[in-house]
Amino acid sequence: MTKRSIATYLAVIGLLLAAVLGWYAYSDLSQPEPDATSFDGFRAYEDVKTQVAFGPRIPGTEGHAQVRAWMRAELESAGWHVEVQESEALGHPILNLIAKRSDAPPQIILGAHYDSRMVADNDPVAANHSLPVPGANDGASGVAVLLELARSLPKDTTNVWLVFFDAEDNGRIAGWDWILGSREFVANNALQPRAVVVVDMVGDADLNIYKERNSDPALTDEIWSAAQSLGHEDQFIPEYKYSMLDDHTPFLEAGIPAVDLIDFDYPFWHTLGDTANKVAPASLEAVGRTLWVWIVQPDAQN
Repeated sequence: MTKRSIATYLAVIGLLLAAVLGWYAYSDLSQPEPDATSFDGFRAYEDVKTQVAFGPRIPGTEGHAQVRAWMRAELESAGWHVEVQESEALGHPILNLIAKRSDAPPQIILGAHYDSRMVADNDPVAANHSLPVPGANDGASGVAVLLELARSLPKDTTNVWLVFFDAEDNGRIAGWDWILGSREFVANNALQPRAVVVVDMVGDADLNIYKERNSDPALTDEIWSAAQSLGHEDQFIPEYKYSMLDDHTPFLEAGIPAVDLIDFDYPFWHTLGDTANKVAPASLEAVGRTLWVWIVQPDAQN
């Protein structure tokens, strides 16, 4: 090979290398910044169906263990570190899952309960009262929203913990009580986050989330403002309606600002009718995108 051929060969290689580097640089620059549309309501809906397919997620059952293992796998695949906090309440093991991206104290905690009620005592058919609730909306919808937020929240956002509470839903049953998991979490974690948001029963196809009377008013207004900025006024009703005992209660009792997002006008609550076909991807998406914007783009609400 002559000197001229070598020079020509090296020049071509140089041009090809520059083109490749330029393509990579353009590719990086052309990637859109994550926004609220990163939250996929259909993907969240698949998570609802997956949970229901495990069967009843009653504490101590096979379905309860399976859904916990599945949640852990989903969170870890999305880049979150997951730990299980074990405790005991009323003689029952309590297993709360905590997902975090760092060991720094959280500024925001998002919570949902992953257990389902062991009896359908609100079912219109008396013979069904001893049967377990499928828990598609009451339990699975909140978990699905948190899992999809785990996939879509930018890594450099404010420090968020996702907490999946155990044993929320078996009050009015001998030997049990409501909100056991969240009470254990607050009792065993000396944290002072800026805000706690609990999502519970947020998948109803006819979604109507009213402001909850016990929730922190300023925090409530922040979230409703985020919903309004996205055009979700029909789902986030700017009126107070219910006073709820829910997983936000122990945080409020500890002096931590907390909000309960819940649509309690759900005709299938604690019945065998609480199935996945009562849940809508659009409802999950309205809640998920609202929380996404509230966390990531708080200035966009004003």
